Amino acid sequence: MSEPDEPTKQPSKDLTFWDHLEVLRGSLIKMVVAAAVLSVVAFCFKDLLFDVVLAPSKSNFFVYRWLRVVPFSLHLINTGLAEQMLVHLKVSTVAGLLVASPYIIFLLFRFISPALYENERRHSVQLTLSAYVMFIVGVLVNYLIIFPFTVRFLGTYQVSEEVQNMLTIGSYADALLSMSLIFGIVFELPVIAWLLARFGMLRAAWMRKYRRHAIVAILIVAAIITPTADVLTLLVVSVPIWLLYESSIWIVKATEKKVLEDNSDNSEIIKS
Repeated sequence: MSEPDEPTKQPSKDLTFWDHLEVLRGSLIKMVVAAAVLSVVAFCFKDLLFDVVLAPSKSNFFVYRWLRVVPFSLHLINTGLAEQMLVHLKVSTVAGLLVASPYIIFLLFRFISPALYENERRHSVQLTLSAYVMFIVGVLVNYLIIFPFTVRFLGTYQVSEEVQNMLTIGSYADALLSMSLIFGIVFELPVIAWLLARFGMLRAAWMRKYRRHAIVAILIVAAIITPTADVLTLLVVSVPIWLLYESSIWIVKATEKKVLEDNSDNSEIIKS
């Protein structure tokens, strides 16, 4: 009977604990420098940066034009002496981190990969790339769909024509950044489902069985993470999450099939 092939680790130099710490320190320094440099670059390109950030506040935003949204007027104001500078710094820092994130992830993976077996590295690459892509997709969906409708509704909502809306630049930027983070995390649902399915902790049959419960939960989550109470915005937020849930069912089903095939192949190798 032939023995199954043992997974092998990536060859690496024999490093002591302190050597590993030194390598980690070097990687962390590179991450900080990359993020800092790109943040400074973003800070210098103020006009371009805030053309992107403030675009959803204008009725000529291309998403509004495509959907033929009724033109509206939204005025942003500044109420603090240093508020605009702080907003500029905050947005530039986030932009720098976002642009530097592929390099940061690469450095982290390069530090961790020598300790992984070949099959673990393969799955780690898939997991990392999938998680990163889905996070970026979530940020884009928020920027292009969720946030524009949210800011349009809240920015133009009036209890009376005598009460004028004055939205501060700080609250606008905080809402955009926080909602982008939330939707980036929410869009990790298919990745989490794949990971749980790989460990046998989730079944497609379970997800189909409790689909109605999941829809109720999605509506509750959508109501919590969106600051508006109108039905349209609730649906705009809920539909992408529901589509993520449905795609997760397909992913879990495909993963279950792949796991069964792998287990069957391993059993045949052991028997031979």
